[in-house]
Amino acid sequence: MSAVNHPEENRQREKIALLSRSLYERGLTAGSSGNISVRLEDGWLLTPTNACLGELDPARIAKLDWEGRHLAGDPPSKEAFLHRSMYEERSVAGAIVHLHSTHSAAVSCMSGLDHANCIPPLTPYFVMKIGRLPLIPYFRPGDQALAGAIRGLASKHSAVLLSNHGPVVSGSNLEAAIYASEELEETAKLFLLLRNTPTQCLNAEQIAELKSVFKLDF
Repeated sequence: MSAVNHPEENRQREKIALLSRSLYERGLTAGSSGNISVRLEDGWLLTPTNACLGELDPARIAKLDWEGRHLAGDPPSKEAFLHRSMYEERSVAGAIVHLHSTHSAAVSCMSGLDHANCIPPLTPYFVMKIGRLPLIPYFRPGDQALAGAIRGLASKHSAVLLSNHGPVVSGSNLEAAIYASEELEETAKLFLLLRNTPTQCLNAEQIAELKSVFKLDF
């Protein structure tokens, strides 16, 4: 499929390919795992199915409309519904990053987590970029029922963690979504390093101050 691309769409295609390669080269995604999308005025871009994020051709990134129709590029990721459901609930989301990043995925496999907030507020940066991180129960890859589970949380949460799978993180633009994904991965690493260690998390007063100063909504 092909379509006439506008300059802004071309710019976003180039940016997806550039930043996806950075994620891949730094080990935040492997093989053909993970997918990234960006909202456009006339639809949205999504990385193709079975594509390595380290080797994307900007022209072959899929374009879809808001009915899910494929307009241009290669066939989209089979997890397109995951992105679409979050966009539909979060009008402020300009981009979404879904990775299988090692430490975040490791946390998603742990038992005994708080499903309402599965990684504690270890640092102010995690609170500022992620807020509260709910854990979504396990769904097999490609299960359309996952869309409903995401819709139930996306209006109040910019990010969710999929059990035995990995994080889905939105942001106002692609850079913001990637930076938040990276902050989540680093905090997941801290969480795992601190297991069985007495740990001081941010308290309610400190979190309230961050929400007030930085106008956080969660």
